Amino acid sequence: MDNELVPQPSWWKRNWKWVLPLGGCMTLIVLFVIFVSSIFFGVTKMFEESAPYEYALEKINNDDQMIELMGSPIEKDGIMSGNYEWKNGVKSADMSIPISGPKNSGTLYIRATGEGEEWTYHEIRVVVRDSEEFDLLESDWE
Repeated sequence: MDNELVPQPSWWKRNWKWVLPLGGCMTLIVLFVIFVSSIFFGVTKMFEESAPYEYALEKINNDDQMIELMGSPIEKDGIMSGNYEWKNGVKSADMSIPISGPKNSGTLYIRATGEGEEWTYHEIRVVVRDSEEFDLLESDWE
């Protein structure tokens, strides 16, 4: 009887038919996820660094009625939605931002337009638990 070992092909030679297509598909999927994530986080960062967002968040964190109702600090609590445009020096922002404090949560609505560095605020409103609504443009803490 002959006990000769039969050489076995390498791992790559045995598996290339499924590794190559699967690896290519996985690479495309990973690249797509990275692309979508970078767009999402880029837009979110643009919203968070905008003057209307910063102004409105500062305003609600300095409003005694909001602090009493929601607690302090009041922060963003979720995915923002809306519009932020800048065309030929004219800017507009229309945002909806989920917010929460230690006591309560709600949604902050901002509508503003501007030119250059100046902004005109048309709406800064907080809706708490879909029932109580507070217009912060009417408050006089400035």
